[in-house]
Amino acid sequence: MDQAKVQQIINCPPPRNLKALQSFLGFANFYHRFIKNYSKKISSLTSFLKKYARFPLNEEALRQFHQLKEAFTIAPILSHFDPSLPIIVETDASDYALGAVLSQISDSGKNPIAFDSHKLLPAELNYEIHDKELLGIVWALKR
Repeated sequence: MDQAKVQQIINCPPPRNLKALQSFLGFANFYHRFIKNYSKKISSLTSFLKKYARFPLNEEALRQFHQLKEAFTIAPILSHFDPSLPIIVETDASDYALGAVLSQISDSGKNPIAFDSHKLLPAELNYEIHDKELLGIVWALKR
């Protein structure tokens, strides 16, 4: 991402209404594959997309907003996929999201190829943690 866009993100004030939040999340979603645990980082923000949500953002949503802005400034460099190198798929599950990293081992070490994340559906929120971890593995392999 070019430095002008990064500077725009850094200078972006917290959203004060639904339209501003939708705009920010739309922009952020375009780059979600570059941000590890993206769905986890926006979980409180997305609750303000619901019909009866009231602004201003609460403390947790503001914290996530600032963490997401920071993630754009320190995003890792993704490597290109090399079919001749070994592949590593790592997954993680939290109370409300799944995350996955596709990496490869090269002479320079372990290099991330792609990140992905998924906000758990209401029914999935009720799963025991070991079931969420298994769901994360199945979900990542299907991606």
